Amino acid sequence: MIDLATWNLTIPVGTPAKVIDTPRLVDGYSDPYFRSGDNLFFWAPVTGSSTSKSEFPRSELRETLSDGTLRNWTYPEADHRLKAVLKVNQVPSTGRIVIGQIHIYQDKGPLLKVEYQYDAATKKGNVIANYRLKPGSEDITVVIAKDIALGKPFSYEVRFSSAGYLNVSSQGYSWGKQISSSWKNKLLYFKAGVYALDNAGYKNEGGQVTFSQLDVAHTQP
Repeated sequence: MIDLATWNLTIPVGTPAKVIDTPRLVDGYSDPYFRSGDNLFFWAPVTGSSTSKSEFPRSELRETLSDGTLRNWTYPEADHRLKAVLKVNQVPSTGRIVIGQIHIYQDKGPLLKVEYQYDAATKKGNVIANYRLKPGSEDITVVIAKDIALGKPFSYEVRFSSAGYLNVSSQGYSWGKQISSSWKNKLLYFKAGVYALDNAGYKNEGGQVTFSQLDVAHTQP
C-alpha cells in the first residue's frame, strides 16, 4: 500500500479546486477523482475546475508533513527523489498529461514537469521532461523514454541533488542537467498524479492514471 501520510490532494471540483488534507487522505478518502488502496487511481476530466494559478484540471498529490502542513524545501538542503510506477489509462484529446512535478511555492512556472505525451497515430506515448534552467525561463523539452502504450506499466524517477544536478530516468533511459544556482533559495515541492493539459471537450474526456508505487525521499548528502 502506498503511504499517503506526506501528501495532500487537489481534485477538480469547486472554484478554486478543492484540497483534501493529509489526515483525511490517510483515513481512506475516496471520490470519483481519486481512490487509494494497493494502487492510487487519479481522474481529471477536461470539464473539471482548476487551481487559481492554472487553467487546466488536476487530480494531484502535493507534498506535506504528516500533520498536513505544506512541505517546501530548497535543493541545497538534501538530495531529493521522487520515484513512481504507473500506467496511463486515458489521455485527453491533446494527448498530454503531467504525471510528476517539482513545483515552486506560491509561484507559477514549475522547475520540472514530467509528462506523458500520447500520439494517436502510433498509439504509443513518450515520457517527457519539461524543465526550466532558471526561474521564469522558457521550458526546455527532453524526451526520456518512447513507445509506451496506454495501459502498460512503466516507471520514472526524478533526482535533484543538493549540488543542483537534476536527473530524470524512465524505462532504462536517463537524462541529467546542472540547474542554475538561481533556484537555490526557491521553495520547492514534489507533486504526482494526473494534471490534464486540456480544458475543452466532453465530461468523459480527460486524464486517468493508476500508480502502483509512489515514493519520496529527502536524504542528507
